[in-house]
Amino acid sequence: MQGNKIPYKMLSQDAYSTWLGIEILECEVGRVKVGMTIRKEMLNSMDKAHGGISYSLADTAFGFTANTHGKYAVSIETSINHIEALEEGDFITAESILDHQKNKVGFNIVEVKRGEELVALFKGVVYRTSKDWTE
Repeated sequence: MQGNKIPYKMLSQDAYSTWLGIEILECEVGRVKVGMTIRKEMLNSMDKAHGGISYSLADTAFGFTANTHGKYAVSIETSINHIEALEEGDFITAESILDHQKNKVGFNIVEVKRGEELVALFKGVVYRTSKDWTE
């Protein structure tokens, strides 16, 4: 399967990302950009988006990007830095800005933005299996 088609297949099978309302905005081998709108049920007790929301968006961009190389890739470590609080109605994007492979391990950095403003920075490490994505 072509690498740039894999994220679309993954999204079609991903109930959680679908529930979040995540859409693929840009997609090529080694780079995926996704976006979503913050909804009321995603807010915490302080009326800001729960940290898990921006984390989930970044994690989806990370997973989709890592799999564009054609092999099943599974997350082995992730972390996020929250920089700005998010509000209901905000449209946020997450884009993998670094996708580096070293043997079977891949390293990714994902920027989460509201417009041009950086709101979170995510780092992820994947293990690429020997299993191929197929049509």
